[in-house]
Amino acid sequence: MERNYGWVVVAAGALITCVAMGAMFSLPVYLQPIADDTGWTRAGISAAMTVGFLTMGVAGFGWGTLSDRIGAMPVVLIAAFMLGTGLLIASRATDLLTFQIAYGGLVGASGGAFFAPIMAATVGWFDKHRSLAVSLVSIGTGIAPMVITPFASVLIETYGWRSAMTMIAIAALVIIAPASFLIRRPPAVMEPALTPAGSDAPARPASAFSALATPQFVVLAGTFFLCCAAHSGPIFHTVSYAMICGATPIAAATIYSVEGVAGLFGRLFFGLAADRLGVRRVLVAGLVLQAVGIYTYVHVSELSEFYMLALVLGMAYGGVMPLYAVIARDYFGPHVMGTVMGAAMMTSCIGMAFGPIGGGYLYDTFATYDWLYLASAAVGLGAAAMALAFPAPRRKEDAEPTLAGAT
Repeated sequence: MERNYGWVVVAAGALITCVAMGAMFSLPVYLQPIADDTGWTRAGISAAMTVGFLTMGVAGFGWGTLSDRIGAMPVVLIAAFMLGTGLLIASRATDLLTFQIAYGGLVGASGGAFFAPIMAATVGWFDKHRSLAVSLVSIGTGIAPMVITPFASVLIETYGWRSAMTMIAIAALVIIAPASFLIRRPPAVMEPALTPAGSDAPARPASAFSALATPQFVVLAGTFFLCCAAHSGPIFHTVSYAMICGATPIAAATIYSVEGVAGLFGRLFFGLAADRLGVRRVLVAGLVLQAVGIYTYVHVSELSEFYMLALVLGMAYGGVMPLYAVIARDYFGPHVMGTVMGAAMMTSCIGMAFGPIGGGYLYDTFATYDWLYLASAAVGLGAAAMALAFPAPRRKEDAEPTLAGAT
């Protein structure tokens, strides 16, 4: 069983991230019903998601560091109860501040525990198929908007938003808590030294916080930040731009679904390609493709063109996101993976926060989205350039004991 247990971790991780991220990011479908029922402003309700996003990034660093010490399983279990509690309190809130604290604070903080710790646990189980494994885990995040969000919509229409959020909270806890016991620490293995090709790189850092001071982490965090800053604005403003170009609101909203489906295939394709061609090459290629896709928005105006571009862009940004965990594993040992990925995720969340705000400012200033896409494409190329700074890791010839079946 231990020989193949890595795939059990992958399956559990995909299920957990699907349910957790789906429960957290379903707030847009609650927006109108909450506003109609409570009289709260849409800006005030939406602010809960903004706070939650930033909280998730900061908390992710703490969760990642904690997982290095106690393992991913207890971290995910604690976060599952936080997620359920936050949703329950939010569903019963009678004032906006309580809702914002519950959703933005508790739910947002719990969200940081479902990426870095699970990814850190997953990569430790794999050697040969590491890129594919983390890509499969991340599929849960891609499936969430296509499964959990429509389910929440049906519950809202049938029972009202408060009962719907309560049922989602209970279901999330019932699913995530048992699944968390399947996230086990990988067996200890002897790792080959990894050195940048053509250089005499220092050995891997012995402590988590010394890892954050290395040039490798600076490049990792900088690439992650620029990548998310590049695509967050276009993703957030695509529906608005499509409607300006003449698409109906329903048709414009389906662009997200196309991107989501394309992202699923992108994760699989990029994961397989990275295992065969090398993760750094595939990451750089994906970042360049993302930048080109973003720039192309300047030249589209028909709904069919939006769909075609959504296929390309969805594959690009969906495919590259899991690869950061693989690169981190190549440069940092498993004993610091939680901290490294948590810190990197924090920078990515900050990057994500810039896109929507910056895009809104540019549109308000110039009355066109062209500058958003031009600026985002430039940032995307900056991410690709930053990724080129990763020295290619080179394994020494001595063999590594592997986990047969999980490799």
